[in-house]
This record gives sequence, C-alpha cells and structure tokens, in this order.
Amino acid sequence: QVQLVDSGGGLVQAGDSLRLSCAASGRAFSSYAMAWFRQAPGKEREFVVGISGSGRSTNYADSVKGRFTISRDNAKNMVSLQMNRLKPEDTAVYYCAARSSRWIGISMKDYDDWGQGTQVTVSS
Repeated sequence: QVQLVDSGGGLVQAGDSLRLSCAASGRAFSSYAMAWFRQAPGKEREFVVGISGSGRSTNYADSVKGRFTISRDNAKNMVSLQMNRLKPEDTAVYYCAARSSRWIGISMKDYDDWGQGTQVTVSS
C-alpha cells in the first residue's frame, strides 16, 4: 500500500500549461504502475495516462496525446504530469493512482491506492 498526495492544480486560461505532482510514501515504489485519472462535474472518472513501474512504458488517452506528458522519479517517489495547451474540456479533478503491479492498467478497478485529487480549471 502507498499513500499518495496530489498537488499542483489551479485556475489557468486555455492554452496555458500546468504541472501536477504526486508524492508517494511506502517502499518499492518502482514496483507500482502509476496513473492519472480525472473526473469532470457530472461525469465518470476517466483514465488520462499511465506509466509503468520502470517508467519505460506509457499509455495516453487519445484526448491528451501530444499535450500531456507523464514522468516519474523512482528515487524520489514522485510522479508528475506536465499539461500543455490546456483546453476548457480538461477541467476536472485530477487523481493520482497506484497499481500493485509494474504494468499499466486503464480501468479504475486496476488501481489500489488514490490521492485526494487536485482541481484543474481551464477558462476559455
């Protein structure tokens, strides 16, 4: 089990950039695949991007490909999400998630531990 703390959300304008961070506590961080999900008002939580335990593999939702970049630093137990060219439809609460497997999953049920969420609001 890992404890996750999300941070970095805020209010920005369309076209701006934002960087989210997720700090994890616990051992063997590299044995966990990590992901970011998001949930907009009135919608279900959806997969945004995942990264394997080693960091060598990533998987992006089509809606964010080419704009968002996930990275991890296993020495610091950190995962980051760089979000560029933000759009109003990116507005949501963003959640960091950890999976007890090195391999990426794309479903909420694949993940065991969750951060508290951080709000991202993009104005037009």
